[in-house]
Parts: sequence; structure tokens; C-alpha cells
Amino acid sequence: MSFADPLAMLFPNVAVTNGITVRVAVAYLSEQSSPAAARWFWSYHVRVENGSEKAVQLLSRTWKISDGRGNLHEVHGEGVVGEMPLIPPGGSYDYVSGCPLDTPTGSMVGAYHMVDEDGGTFDIAIPRFSLLSPLN
Repeated sequence: MSFADPLAMLFPNVAVTNGITVRVAVAYLSEQSSPAAARWFWSYHVRVENGSEKAVQLLSRTWKISDGRGNLHEVHGEGVVGEMPLIPPGGSYDYVSGCPLDTPTGSMVGAYHMVDEDGGTFDIAIPRFSLLSPLN
């Protein structure tokens, strides 16, 4: 009998690129949502794990956010939550952010632009995850 990976249970959305694992858990925040005012809000917890043999730094992010009507909004920015974390080999970095929508459903997917200790740059995938309110 095998036991499920506890991280996979906590972070069900996973993507691996170049030895870097990105895990995402999402939660609907009813206390910050107001369906009567067409406002729904989710938080998402991201963990970036460096499984490579080189230190890496997260320089920027690109998000593609789709709402329940299929409208796509792209977000580009430096770092995450005001930081450009340096992640050593075997290390990880966690942060929490949020996403408001004017529909009760949606999804997010994206990429982080990274640089390694040798100056090489590359993108790593952020897995697609659904934004679902409990009323759906």
C-alpha cells in the first residue's frame, strides 16, 4: 500500500520545468466576496521548489487569468508579492496572493521568468488552476 504525497494533497496543481516544481493551492474567500455586487475573490498559495543543482532567482511573472465568460486578462510584473526570491538548490519559496473576478468561476495559468547562478535565463510553468465559488 502506498501513501499519498502530503504536498500533493495540500497543493493539487503541480508543474515541473527544468527541475523546478511549482505547486498551487487555491481557496475561495467568501468573507471578501460579494456575489450580489458581482465580486468573487480567491487566494492562492504558491510553493516554488528548486530541485535543480543551481541556485535560481525568480525575476518576473506572467499570468493569464480567464473569467467565467472566457475573457482573458494578462498580468506581467516583476517578482512576486514585492520580492525576487533567491532559491538555493533543495530550497523552496512560498507566497500567498489573491485574485478577484466579476464572475463566480475562472482559471489562472502562467510562467515565472528565472535566472540561474550562471546567468542563464529560462521560464518555468505555473500550473493551470480553477477558480470556483462554492455556489457552482
